[in-house]
Amino acid sequence: MSPAWPIGLSTGCFYRRSIFTVLESIRESGFDAIEVCSFPAHLDYHREGEVRRAGELIRALGLRPYSFHAPFADRIDITSLDPAIRAAAVAELIVACRAAALLGAENIVLHPGPEHSGRPPAEEFQQRIQHAAVSLNQVAAFCCEQGIQLQLENMLPHLLFGPTGDLMFLLGSINTCTVGACLDTGHARLSGDLGTVVHKLSGHLRMVHINDNLGDRDAHLIPGEGSIDWPWLLGELRRYRFEGGLIIEMSARENESVADTLARGLRGRDYLTRVF
Repeated sequence: MSPAWPIGLSTGCFYRRSIFTVLESIRESGFDAIEVCSFPAHLDYHREGEVRRAGELIRALGLRPYSFHAPFADRIDITSLDPAIRAAAVAELIVACRAAALLGAENIVLHPGPEHSGRPPAEEFQQRIQHAAVSLNQVAAFCCEQGIQLQLENMLPHLLFGPTGDLMFLLGSINTCTVGACLDTGHARLSGDLGTVVHKLSGHLRMVHINDNLGDRDAHLIPGEGSIDWPWLLGELRRYRFEGGLIIEMSARENESVADTLARGLRGRDYLTRVF
């Protein structure tokens, strides 16, 4: 296993539980790197005191806060044709970036578009992608000031900016600060471009969200439980000299214990280790 590829766990699998109730169990399970979920029931990123306390606990446990996942919702729309909605969306993301810095996170992962389905007519699409570029430049500049790295994630194919080409356009439009890309393997599997996406994003690729599916829905299975060819995919990452981190981003299950959830995560990590 390459030492340049740490394997961490997204705390999104515990989004219904307070982060303060699961961090110690995560560390005791053997994971030492995490991506922190921004769901308010898990960690209210608007409350600086709570965020600072979470950062202190993360450090006390010897965990590495590899990344923080910015919030995403239909209302957080940096592409909106309404300037007030865009400004509110940028302000919300700035709050999240501030929280990431308070946690001590190295990276913040951001969906570059809203949770809107479909592609509007060409003229409106051009307006929206230009609005997104301007907004992302503002967010990126703030991230630079805070000392964290902004990573744009490839989105599900039915959403605005789902195609990899749209993500590449946005990456190229940010000139206030360097930004990177986070490859979501499940999203790429569903969009049908998993075969080429590592090559396309290789110059920007800084981290990977590891999850599997059967090609029918965004199931967030652990690697090896779906239809992704992991030996081939990890070979592609080696081929293009990827040097970032891998974050297992798996589903939450109703009424599953913390121990059982972590056992699933460890099975995913062990599978990747065997593939390496």
